[in-house]
Amino acid sequence: MALQSARALKKPLRLDDEVRFLRSWIEKPLHMGAVMPSGKILARTIAQYVDLESKGPVVELGPGTGAITDALIAHGVDQSRLVLVEYDPGFCALLRERYPQANVIQGDAYHLDTTLAVLKDSVAAVVSGLPLVTKPMLTRLKLLRDSFLRLSPGAPFIQFTYSVAPPIPKSLPGVKTQASERIWMNLPPARVWVYRKG
Repeated sequence: MALQSARALKKPLRLDDEVRFLRSWIEKPLHMGAVMPSGKILARTIAQYVDLESKGPVVELGPGTGAITDALIAHGVDQSRLVLVEYDPGFCALLRERYPQANVIQGDAYHLDTTLAVLKDSVAAVVSGLPLVTKPMLTRLKLLRDSFLRLSPGAPFIQFTYSVAPPIPKSLPGVKTQASERIWMNLPPARVWVYRKG
């Protein structure tokens, strides 16, 4: 009985998330990475690149309604390690309610020098749900560089994309790159790219 009520509560919540996401996308299409929250298989694939043995906070850029956040927690990342950087104030309020132990920062992910100024420790991973392909290449490279300044040596910058091409070139000097298989079960199909300072 308890299981049925939990399922009943979860379905409308997911539908509400999709409506919120779609509304935000209609209002600000270039600020949103997608029309709908990330699918579960994509979110799990992203989360698996976070090393649970690593120390320090796990930063998520553009968490939206928390689809990837849920996968990070299910993967074993303690909620208190999460730093969620979200631009949209409505999503920030939702994230604070859903993840009370996480540090939710309302700010611009493309200006990490000010947005993450409160962080003193090196970061274990940066997980990005940002719509990088809508930004100029110099903006993408700056985000990667700023993330590397905060990441522990060898720690990953994780970015998914629906595009066939990588969101950041895979042959950057001093950067090791890997990619997941294309995730056909996601709508639209996606791929996860991981960048590490070599």
